[in-house]
Amino acid sequence: MISASQVKELREKTGAGMLDCKKALEANNGDIEASIDWLREKGISKAAKKADRIAAEGTAAILVKGNNAVILEVNSETDFVAKNDEFKDLVKTLLETIIDSDANTLEEALELKTNEGTLNDIITQKTAKIGEKLSFRRFARVTKEDNESFGEYIHMGGKIAVLIVTDGANEEVAKDVAMHAAAMRPSYVKIEDVPAEETEREKEVLTEQAMNEGKPKEIAEKMVIGRLKKFYKEICLEEQPFVKDGDIDVKTYVKNNGGTIKAMYRYEVGEGLEKREENFAEEVAKQMK
Repeated sequence: MISASQVKELREKTGAGMLDCKKALEANNGDIEASIDWLREKGISKAAKKADRIAAEGTAAILVKGNNAVILEVNSETDFVAKNDEFKDLVKTLLETIIDSDANTLEEALELKTNEGTLNDIITQKTAKIGEKLSFRRFARVTKEDNESFGEYIHMGGKIAVLIVTDGANEEVAKDVAMHAAAMRPSYVKIEDVPAEETEREKEVLTEQAMNEGKPKEIAEKMVIGRLKKFYKEICLEEQPFVKDGDIDVKTYVKNNGGTIKAMYRYEVGEGLEKREENFAEEVAKQMK
């Protein structure tokens, strides 16, 4: 039985991924040194050397097959590699393998088998071949009912991917909503989805603002209600003025077309990740050391 501490030790010594370390230890009866050699022999150590690099470029992609869909984000270090055929093949393999599976977590997805090994093996092989750190960051596998529709939209060649599920409204309406979400960057579908602590924090800020403006308490409270509505319009998809018709909000647009919005998945490449900031002169200087 391989312990978590053994996996941790091997990770710290090699920089290899958790699943690779576990496999190496299992193949070598827990022997750390033999496992290090095993990782090197498999070419995984070459990929592991890149583990501390920043992978904040890449692509977001969607695959729809009948009532199932997958949306995912795969990262690379540079935008150049994201346009590489090897990278595109990797994204295609991930999409096609996951959509026919029952994987719901990254760990489950990485263990899925293909003709070329597991998805984890393929990512490792591609990392070594391409020469950049590649990272399978996130995915969602979505199943809809027959009366529901998928709306998909890819912006700027994969910089933003949006998958919308509507109940009642058709695919064209769902796609309009996906395009809107790509442009307007909502964080939630509806007001009820906003965490209570986020709403409370905003209320506190707005109340403080109103009081600082010298307004009496009862006036300040009314101002907060109005400003909170504006806050919801910024972050909630349903409340936002629809980009194709600013006189109505998105919720009304979908309702006018016989439906409601059931779900939204919006992936923007590199969102929340630290960006690699190196200029060309610094890069050359590093190579010459």
